[in-house]
Parts: sequence; C-alpha cells; structure tokens
Amino acid sequence: MEVASGYIVGFAVFIFLAGVAVLGYSITLFNSLVQVRVDVDTAWSNIDVLLKQRHDELGKLLDSVKAYMGYEQNVLTTVTQLRTRAAGAGDGPARMEAEDALTAGIGRLFAVAENYPQLRASENFRQLQDAIETLETEIAHRREFYNASVNINNARLAQFPDMLLAGAAGLTHRELFSAAPQETADVDIGAVLAAQPDPAGA
Repeated sequence: MEVASGYIVGFAVFIFLAGVAVLGYSITLFNSLVQVRVDVDTAWSNIDVLLKQRHDELGKLLDSVKAYMGYEQNVLTTVTQLRTRAAGAGDGPARMEAEDALTAGIGRLFAVAENYPQLRASENFRQLQDAIETLETEIAHRREFYNASVNINNARLAQFPDMLLAGAAGLTHRELFSAAPQETADVDIGAVLAAQPDPAGA
C-alpha cells in the first residue's frame, strides 16, 4: 500500500513539474511572439517617420520648382497627386504601393529638373534635393530592417508550436515593403495613379 502511495505521489509530482515546465515554456514563447510583433510595429514606425519627413520636404520642393518648370505641369501635377494618395493610403500594402509610386514620381521629377540649369543652380532646390535624397537612402536602410522583421513575423506564424499562440500574441501576416518595379524601371506613372483609389473620393 505504501509503495502504491509512493507511486501516486511521485506521479503527481511529475505531473506538477511537467505542468510548471509547460506553463513556463508557454509564457516564454508568448513573450517572444509579442516581441516579434513589437519589432515589426517599431520598424514600420521608424519608416513612417521618414516618409512623413519626405512628404514635408517634397511639398517645399514642389513649391520651389513651379517657377522654373512652367512647361512641366504634367510632371508637377502627377507628383502632387502621388503625394496626396500616399498621405491618405493608411499603413498597409496600399500605403507601401503608393509610397513606391511616389518614389518613382520623385525620380521622374529630378530627371526632368536636369533640363533646367537655372533650377539646378538654385541653392534652395539643391538643399531640398539633397534632403530628399538623404531621406530616400535612410528609408531604404530602414526598409531592409522592416522586411527582416516581417520575415521573422511571418515565419513564426507558420511554425509549430508558435502558431498555437501567435493569434493570442497579436501576430498577423504582414506584407514586405520591397522595392517595386517602378523604382528601377521607366513606368507609366499616370497608369499607377489611375489604378490607385483616391482617398479623398475624387
């Protein structure tokens, strides 16, 4: 009888210790998943700060070039519209697509500006161009970190046993902020504009 009781007590202790170990592992796993979500959100916030700075600088740039590029209203109008679309596109894939299109529009604007020596000689234009190009470089670096965080996030969503607690930790599938074709190719920006919904309802 005493031997049986000893087995029961031993088994109960084993179950208790196993439960504590499972609980401890679950808490550690849950906290690590929360950290993954926080890393993605932080990485996006860091990009968002730079994107907003770029929007501000771009507004100043557009104002400064209007006096010189009187015959380039199509380019100016397109970049202005792309800027407006990006500003109202939220934080998801639509925002990323709009920002990529805006990057292409800015590149087109700078290319056209090369045809205006007086504009290129303007100190104000050069300062704004340098500021925007610096921001573009910083955005590219932070985008790499964001994409790395997103890859970890999406991998943890698909892994076992992480998937069991991913929803409770607030993880959802996130889109990569990758360089779009319009950043490296000559695209029809007008077509990009037409394909994007106007947040203002225009």
